[in-house]
Amino acid sequence: MSAQDISSVPPLFQPFKIRGLTLKNRIVVSPMCQYSSVDGFANFWHVQHIGSRIVGGAGLFIVEATGVSDIGRISPGCLGIYKDEHVDMLSKICQFTHEQGGHIGIQIGHAGRKASTGRLWEALGRKALTNEEGGWDVVGPSPIAFDDNHKVPAELSIEQIQEVIQQFVDAAKRAVKAGFDVIEIHGAHGYLISSFLSPTSNQRTDAYGGSFENRIRFLIEIVQRIRENIPTEMPLFVRVSADEYVGEEGWTMKDTTELAKVLRDSGVDLLDCSSGGNNAKAKISPIGIVQGYQVPFSEGVKKSVDGLATGAVGKIVEAKFANDLVKDGKADLVLIGRQDLNDPYWPIRAAQDLDYPVAVPPQYMFAFPRK
Repeated sequence: MSAQDISSVPPLFQPFKIRGLTLKNRIVVSPMCQYSSVDGFANFWHVQHIGSRIVGGAGLFIVEATGVSDIGRISPGCLGIYKDEHVDMLSKICQFTHEQGGHIGIQIGHAGRKASTGRLWEALGRKALTNEEGGWDVVGPSPIAFDDNHKVPAELSIEQIQEVIQQFVDAAKRAVKAGFDVIEIHGAHGYLISSFLSPTSNQRTDAYGGSFENRIRFLIEIVQRIRENIPTEMPLFVRVSADEYVGEEGWTMKDTTELAKVLRDSGVDLLDCSSGGNNAKAKISPIGIVQGYQVPFSEGVKKSVDGLATGAVGKIVEAKFANDLVKDGKADLVLIGRQDLNDPYWPIRAAQDLDYPVAVPPQYMFAFPRK
């Protein structure tokens, strides 16, 4: 596409090249847990959930938080990638995605002290699952529970930390084997990596706690090891909670900016900028949870850190708003979560709202008549 041609395309629908991957537009379907797995395996629910959004027109779909170990799952219903046997169905999903001209990533993570919960619609307002209910013992950087409804985690030893790092590497290798185009490391929302980053949840006195450099060590070692074990041309994303919302005593945007520089230098290609989730005492952004409330995090990193792409996320529902984020240089990619859950074909409708013609699956052509 020539420079003249590209100038007529809304920024939200302009291609984006990141390492060896070119996305057809800037829309990404956020990873959203489905709580529909048994023993970590993807099944027909995941096939229809992902498949409908693949044909919906997003440039990239990121599969939900997928456990690097059985105890690293958020709930017994969450996906896993800790067995070689998990690869088969995930591979079929990747194959379908590519047959439709789409791209797909997977978010790999460890839930840490926020693991062993029930499925979302069963867990609200109740305590974590006991072992008798199908739950399990949880782990963390320090023996500090998230809140009274969560278990007190066992503090990971240095040897156990190395084992978890290897679990991330093994999960990444399986993701490559399955055919994923992108790997995202889940470092947000109070799960294991996130809890290592913050001094409110990490009170270790060894090489993985205390100073900023020590608290980010766990994540950086995971990043470096994964980067060494995946193809050079494969993009690597990291999702972080850019602010813990507890002031200077916790993780702040200043910390995120410094972390972003180290991540960039360690081989990360995009920082997916979310927030919160690590502290039960958090007080959300002063503007509240409104459209774009997390955009300043993406914008801040983009302005402060050269050579690192950013993704904006958080209640983004309007096509013009999303388009302006890219146009104004506040984000390279726009992650759409609940809005795409509500309407898998939101990207097609967004293109229509912006008066830009996009390809529609021919099977669905009568659902999207041209204006």
